[in-house]
Amino acid sequence: MSFIIGIDGPAGSGKGTMTKILAKKFNLIHIDTGITYRAVAKAVLDNNIKLNEKEKIIEVAKNIDIQIKNEENVDKVFLNGKDITKDIRSKEVTAIVSQVSSIKEVRLIMVDLQRKLAEGKNVIMEGRDICTYVFPNADIKIYLKASLEERARRRYEENCQKGINMSYQEVLENIKLRDENDMHKEIGSLEIAEDSIVVDTTGFEIEQSVEKLTKIIQEKMKNM
Repeated sequence: MSFIIGIDGPAGSGKGTMTKILAKKFNLIHIDTGITYRAVAKAVLDNNIKLNEKEKIIEVAKNIDIQIKNEENVDKVFLNGKDITKDIRSKEVTAIVSQVSSIKEVRLIMVDLQRKLAEGKNVIMEGRDICTYVFPNADIKIYLKASLEERARRRYEENCQKGINMSYQEVLENIKLRDENDMHKEIGSLEIAEDSIVVDTTGFEIEQSVEKLTKIIQEKMKNM
């Protein structure tokens, strides 16, 4: 048996930061499903495949090996044995990941992998379609949202800290494009599950958001 908390939301809504904190607080394994799609996007770039070469992208997704390992309390991503943790956050990967993840066959392959990663474990899993498609029977479902400008600011500041060279305007436009793509995917589009608890984090500091989510999770656990 596994225990699953699903947290959905658009880019920059705070999913990544908050799920890492909550994983430690509740002793859960943290799984960022976006990492799997970024790994495919990185492989697409490494193989000089164009976005219109759909069959080649599907073939790459079928044959690559993606591993997520926790080393010294840091989640590291390995693509065919190579550490790509930093590479998958590059401007180039970010520019194509939404289009790559929109390919139906890629989505199905990665969802299968994501389910295997969570099999028999107690996890907190973040993404766009955890509560609607990957784990529609998740024990606790939460949807995070925030204004477009707030999400762009957060992502811009995060990129600056990581040394990723993207202007605020580039980040804003990228998030707009990702929102559009994510909401119109054939499978696993960005939607709010009927039984998800919606939390708006606009104007909230991370600590405030974590405190709010902690109370929601504790309350849900009490009634299970």
